[in-house]
Amino acid sequence: MKKWTTLAMLAALPATAAVAAVPYHAMPPGFDAPQIRAEPIAGIVNQYWYNYQADILEAEKELNSDLRHATDREDRWDAWDEWTVEVVDADKDYVKEMRGKGYRVGRVTVGG
Repeated sequence: MKKWTTLAMLAALPATAAVAAVPYHAMPPGFDAPQIRAEPIAGIVNQYWYNYQADILEAEKELNSDLRHATDREDRWDAWDEWTVEVVDADKDYVKEMRGKGYRVGRVTVGG
């Protein structure tokens, strides 16, 4: 029941709302943030897209909590590293599920 409530809540949010919660101003200098999808693959909104958004929101929630409890620079880096791993993992899972359904992620190559 909780999962469906979360999915219904996510459906009511705009796609960019998931990104707004990340405190980018607190990101350590030189840290490379992973790309978070603002739009679903092939424009298809399905359960995999909602699961991806829920995973991103959960990663952000954990990041904020970890940053609140961080006592030094190493703790902050660890929080950001963990967030990165979770975001990348959520993206891999989403892409894998969409490929299984026959949808591909577009790729542009310039200059052969």
